[in-house]
Amino acid sequence: MSAREASAGAGADAFDVVVVGAGIVGLGAALAAVDRGRSVVVVERSAAIAGASIRNFGHLCFTPQAGQAREYALATREIWLRLAREAGFWIDDAGTLVAARHEDELGLLRELAEQRAALAEGERPRGDRAEVELLTAAEIERRAALPAGTTVGGALLPYDLQVDPRRTAAAVRSYLERRGVEFRMRTNVARVESGLVETSRGPIGAGLVVLAVNHDIDHLYPQLAERRGVVRCGLDMLRVRADLPGRLTGPLLTGWSLIRYSGFTGAPASAAVRERLHSERPDLAALDLNQMYTQLPDGSFIVGDSHWKGEAIEPFQSEVAANAFLDEFEHLFGAAPEVVERWQGVYATAPEEFLVEEGEPGVLITVVTTGIGMTTGLGLAEHAVGSRLDASTIPLRESAER
Repeated sequence: MSAREASAGAGADAFDVVVVGAGIVGLGAALAAVDRGRSVVVVERSAAIAGASIRNFGHLCFTPQAGQAREYALATREIWLRLAREAGFWIDDAGTLVAARHEDELGLLRELAEQRAALAEGERPRGDRAEVELLTAAEIERRAALPAGTTVGGALLPYDLQVDPRRTAAAVRSYLERRGVEFRMRTNVARVESGLVETSRGPIGAGLVVLAVNHDIDHLYPQLAERRGVVRCGLDMLRVRADLPGRLTGPLLTGWSLIRYSGFTGAPASAAVRERLHSERPDLAALDLNQMYTQLPDGSFIVGDSHWKGEAIEPFQSEVAANAFLDEFEHLFGAAPEVVERWQGVYATAPEEFLVEEGEPGVLITVVTTGIGMTTGLGLAEHAVGSRLDASTIPLRESAER
């Protein structure tokens, strides 16, 4: 008798798909399953979605990705646009702004524009606009509410999107509930095996189990996490208000962003930008800074972020990072920011950007092991979970019981 059959005999609930974790990847897995007519339950240990999926910029940065991340990002873009229509949350399609404050940064943007223009049709986002549109200094300064003379030029990445992370995950959850997905919050998972999820509220039988627990993969599959080099990355972020002459017309990246995302770092010019920035500002390099900004509908700005890696992240936040964020904000925008909120985020990180593996038959592990979960997570889930379900020609519950 299988574990799933034993649990069914003991009166356990049974679903075609059990998703463990209600972050963006977990929500994407539930969406992929319910789209294919499967019964779905999402198990989440917290009372509300409160992890990395809400503690971020809300920046969906598709163009700055390369390789597998780009493939997932392009799929994610279409899903975000669809969800915004069907779930009814705010989404901004004005694109991302990139401010170049040095000629080497502008040169990198020119390289990226040339690379993306040369891509084949199937490798580009849908649409007739260039993926990277170069801007003059006056244009980027106007669109980013920057003082005149702040930049030497910049770029617009028109296919990038922005959402409000504090509202979006809850809106997607509500949408999935309306479609029949069950959510069991404040429910811990103690053990997972083929066909069975043991929880603090009792066992659940499953045709397919999808683990989307991000950094907590080291709790359920510690040996896998160690083998794949998964540790935790802690980051510091702020929300501020400031009196600027205008609004940002999209998320704003800086030179520090050009040495972080794979689409930028793949350009030959990226090494020179990194060397200069680290030489000029070793203090910011020590924070592993990604100096970027998004403006929320209420006018406040999300500011950050720093990165600290380890098997455990201390909960104590030094003021060093916060002071650096505020100083750089004032230096860039020419206005002193007022802090509204501070917080710490934690996410999984590893040498590779994604961990997709079958822990045992019928148990699919899906983790974005870098800080681009909002950008790639929905596409990852659609690819990993959707392809698994598409390979089954009958409902998984029926298949498992035969």
